[in-house]
Amino acid sequence: MPRILIIDDEKAIRNTLKEILEYESYTVDQAEDGPTGLDMLIKTKYDVVLCDIKMPKMDGIEVLERAQIAAPDAAFIMVSAHGNIDTAVDATKKGAFDFIQKPPDLNRLLVTVRNALDRTKLVTETKTLKKKIAKSSEMVGASPELEAVRKQIAKVAPTDARVLITGPNGAGKEMVARQLHELSNRAGGPMIEVNCAAIPSELIESELFGHEKGSFTSAVKQRIGKFEQADGGTLFLDEIGDMSLSAQAKVLRALQESKITRVGGEKEISVNVRVIAATNKDLQQEIAERNFREDLYHRLSVILIKVPALNDRRDDISDLVQRFLQDIARDYGDKPKIMDAKALDYLKALDWRGNIRELRNVVERLIIMSDDTITEADAKAFAGK
Repeated sequence: MPRILIIDDEKAIRNTLKEILEYESYTVDQAEDGPTGLDMLIKTKYDVVLCDIKMPKMDGIEVLERAQIAAPDAAFIMVSAHGNIDTAVDATKKGAFDFIQKPPDLNRLLVTVRNALDRTKLVTETKTLKKKIAKSSEMVGASPELEAVRKQIAKVAPTDARVLITGPNGAGKEMVARQLHELSNRAGGPMIEVNCAAIPSELIESELFGHEKGSFTSAVKQRIGKFEQADGGTLFLDEIGDMSLSAQAKVLRALQESKITRVGGEKEISVNVRVIAATNKDLQQEIAERNFREDLYHRLSVILIKVPALNDRRDDISDLVQRFLQDIARDYGDKPKIMDAKALDYLKALDWRGNIRELRNVVERLIIMSDDTITEADAKAFAGK
């Protein structure tokens, strides 16, 4: 149930607002002055705060400024009988969601509160999603091979150097790319991913650079490409070894000039993008077979990071299994199952050609098919090896 705090020195106003909002099924608390309201904000999580501006002890603008530290997620709606445009602008600049005048219009008040609640919900969902993404991109394990990759990431991430990540399918190349972005100066910007192998060759240029309306038969409206979407952030070109030669030529130009042109367009558009690429192919062999441009390879591979196969870091399997047991149980809304030592030893001895992705699938299968404790017999029966 949404929780709302009313901070106002006039008891009649507080009671009126409380009555209106409780009729809409909101949980409402009251504070008669700024210091009391701040104390309540520290102790209780509120979704929305209705705060008067002119109050004794502490005015509403000061309450707002202090609440940005004490309760940054609460949406503040400032209320005043003495407000004007300058007051509203000042309050908004200091972090208020909106400003309404006393006596408040009932419909205006309720619409503003609903909008503020939507904003609070969106902020909460965004934070949750970011935490999930950060956790999903965390590299699990303490093997020397993985530690070497972590050290490379720590050195390279703060720079704008282009990185080429190599390694077999399912080894965690995308996780490396995410870590590079999250530890970079561009972490506040977008990270846009493009799976070059999943896009037909005739559409890859439109996907990367966008297109103008009418530039080809199905181009019914203008499209912004991935390079533009990633402006100020990171563009991750996954499976770049599968990109067509014509698209490679345009990517090379974009890297050389930091400019792109949409398909069917004439205007050059400047882009500020850090490019990280990944492939499971041997690009040197692809160059020899004339499937990949050597000049593009050298543009992309300022830094080379090789992600080891799971078979080359078996010491990490225990940590990975424990993480998967926790993560999958959370996704299913269940308590984590236990894997006994013999079952774990059995998994460690297997050949993991599908790497971490395959291991996760096997752990999920074992969780579904086993009882509370996953035994060696379960592993032999359901590992699918």
